This record gives sequence, structure tokens and C-alpha cells, in this order.
Amino acid sequence: MTEVLPSEYRYCLYARKSTEGDEKQALSIDSQIKEMTQIAEREKLNVVEIRRESHSAKESGQRPVFEEIVRDIDNGIFNAIITWAPDRLSRNAGDLGKLVDRMDQKKLITIKTFGQNFTNSPSDKFLLMILCSQAKLENDNKSINVKRGQRTRCEMGLWPAQPPTGYRKVDGRLAKCEVEIDPDRADIIKQIFEKIAYDKWSATKVHAWLKYDLNFRTLRGYHLSIGNVFKVINNTFYYGKFEFPKGAGIWYEGKHTPIITKELFDETRNSIRSQVIKSQGKEFAFTRIMKCGVCGSGITADEKFKKLKAGGVNRHVYYRCTKAKDRSCKNPAINETDLVTAMIKMLDTISLDQVKLNMKLNTEIQKFKKLQAMFLGKKKTEKIETIDVRDYARFVLNEGSVLEQRSVLECVSSELTLKNGKVISNGVT
Repeated sequence: MTEVLPSEYRYCLYARKSTEGDEKQALSIDSQIKEMTQIAEREKLNVVEIRRESHSAKESGQRPVFEEIVRDIDNGIFNAIITWAPDRLSRNAGDLGKLVDRMDQKKLITIKTFGQNFTNSPSDKFLLMILCSQAKLENDNKSINVKRGQRTRCEMGLWPAQPPTGYRKVDGRLAKCEVEIDPDRADIIKQIFEKIAYDKWSATKVHAWLKYDLNFRTLRGYHLSIGNVFKVINNTFYYGKFEFPKGAGIWYEGKHTPIITKELFDETRNSIRSQVIKSQGKEFAFTRIMKCGVCGSGITADEKFKKLKAGGVNRHVYYRCTKAKDRSCKNPAINETDLVTAMIKMLDTISLDQVKLNMKLNTEIQKFKKLQAMFLGKKKTEKIETIDVRDYARFVLNEGSVLEQRSVLECVSSELTLKNGKVISNGVT
């Protein structure tokens, strides 16, 4: 291979700064570029391109800009690198090996840093590997020290991370690992537990209350999502106990002031668990098949019971807007009985999947014929007159079970909305 002259070196200037907050960098990316540009101008180096990256170099193959540089070296765009220090290029054996391999292949002629120049000579490559390995050793030791420090703080009852909503860092400094009650938010956090435990609120209702009624926000200015609400009510930190790291199975008694009691935490968990079990066992025929005609939200159902003076209980099911898109939506609810009546009247005008309905009807006819043969002792079943699929749909909506009703409703291809107590199909009542 023909020797490449210094005048033919094509440098890529690579500047990197880790995104890790605890890594004390001597120079920022801009400062690195300024310093290395001055060196390049003074020594008349041909810098073809400047590449910058804000990414940790601890893990191999995790830096997209670095990987691009390697590919460009393979393609002959660069054959030299200028960077502030060896640890800017690599703090792991994998990425270092990529560079050394290309030096062996004479694709990478030189690596220049602030105080050194590394060529393809065995001694230069050996020194480069030692310096990068030293950086890796420092990283590994730092990681061990950090974990040991975290473990020590946990044993002291201190929380070595960002505090959960309802708490704040003492004096605003995370390094002390001391948290205190956030007076603006702690009481709301306690109310979340109380409303679920004692008032039997759902997580969805709590979320709506926080967002629309209170406009509750975290210290960083964010609303709590429904997922965040579940994280809150499952966080043992609020009654004074915590696991760190999460999933390790190692528990500590916190030094911080609890917001709730262990009893309230358990009651909240039990309430949510019973709600989930109840919702899983409850089905309503007309949910998920129509939308609110006012705000476009989904439709949900509420079940209510009324005791009769003469004894017994009346059950009523009401369908209403979830108010997911508009908390102030005023669209009234409709009784399930009225909804069934309206749907039966509309069956002659709305679009139905005739093929699917016919299949369901034929399945029912075949089941009836088997019943005749098996239990009524009839070897030859009676002929059943042709039944109109819309009449079959009316019968199921009026007399069928929830699952049977839903099975028929799945065959409705028209767009259904609920507006002002009326069912509307494709904009027509």
C-alpha cells in the first residue's frame, strides 16, 4: 500500500461531551472545537469536517456520530482524527478496537490529541490503548463508588434520586439526598389516596379531578397522567419505606416524613384491586360502539340500583360521555331501555353487515336443530322459515344477553353518536 504523505491527511475533528451530570468535563464541546481548530490552523492540518456529539462513551456502539466517523473512515472520507484527548474517542474496549483495527488496516493514519500524536506504530497504539483503558478503569471505579455511596445513603434512610411528587429536595440540592414535604402538593397526594380508599374513586376520576378541577402540576410543571396516578398509589415511599434500586428486593426505612399511613396505602390498593376485578366482570352492551355527539369522547356506562318500597331492587344502566376530550361536556345521559328502543327503531335505516349477521343467525338455527334432535327426541328437525336478519337483530337487542347484544352491534357499520338523549346514525336521527 502506498504511503500516505502528511499533506494528504484528511482530518475529522471530533468533539464529545458526556450527557452524564456527574462527569466533570474540563472543556465543553465548543471549547474543544476552538482549541483543536487553533492547533489545526497552527500546524496547517487539513480538517475536512467537524463532528460533535453529546453522548457517553462508556458503552460500545451507542454513539451514532462516532459510528458515522468509523464508516466514513472505511469509505475513505477521513484518514485521520483530531480530538482533545483519547477519552473523547473511547472509554470502552469495543470502540477502541474499531479504531485500532483501522490503524492496522492503514485506513486510519493518525489520531492527534492536544498533547500527543498516535500513529500506526506498535508503541503508539499500545500507549493509546493504555490511556483509553485507564479512562475505562476510572469509569468502572466511579460506578462502583457511586453505587456504594447510594447504598450507604439508603441505609441512612436517605433517598438518592429525584424525590416523588409531594416531596422536594432540601435546599434544592439533590446531593444531600434529603427530602422534605412539598407544602404545595403533599396534601393533594394524600387526598388521592383518600378518595380512592374511602370514596371509591377510580384512577380515571382522580386523573380528571387533578387535571380539570385543580389544574394540579408537578414541580416540573407537568400534569399527572393516569399512569402517573397508578405510580403514586403504588409508591411505598409515601408511607416511609422504599426499595432501591427498583426491583432489587432491598428495602429501607426512610428518614423522611410520611405523607400517609401504611393502613391508608393498603386500603387504597385494596380499593383499586376490587375496582379492577369488578370492571373485568362487568360488561355493557353499548360501550365502545358509539361516540359523544357533542365533544367526540367515548361513551361509558354507569349501573345504578334503587330500592323499592314494596321490597326488591330496580336496576338501571345509563350511558354517558366519558368527557375525556372536554371536561365541561354537557351531553346528557340516556337510559339503556330508551337506548335499546331507539336502536330497534333505527334498524331499518342503518347499515348492517348482512353476511356476518346471517352467519350468526345460521349458527343459532343450527344450535336449535341440535337441541331438537338431542333433547326432544326428534330425529328429523322441523323446517324453520326464513328469518330476516333485521328481525333477528331486533329480537337479540330486546331479549338477548349482553354478549349477544354486543355481537349484533358489532355488525353495525354506520357511525353512531349519542347527542341530547338521542342516537344518531351518520348525522341522521
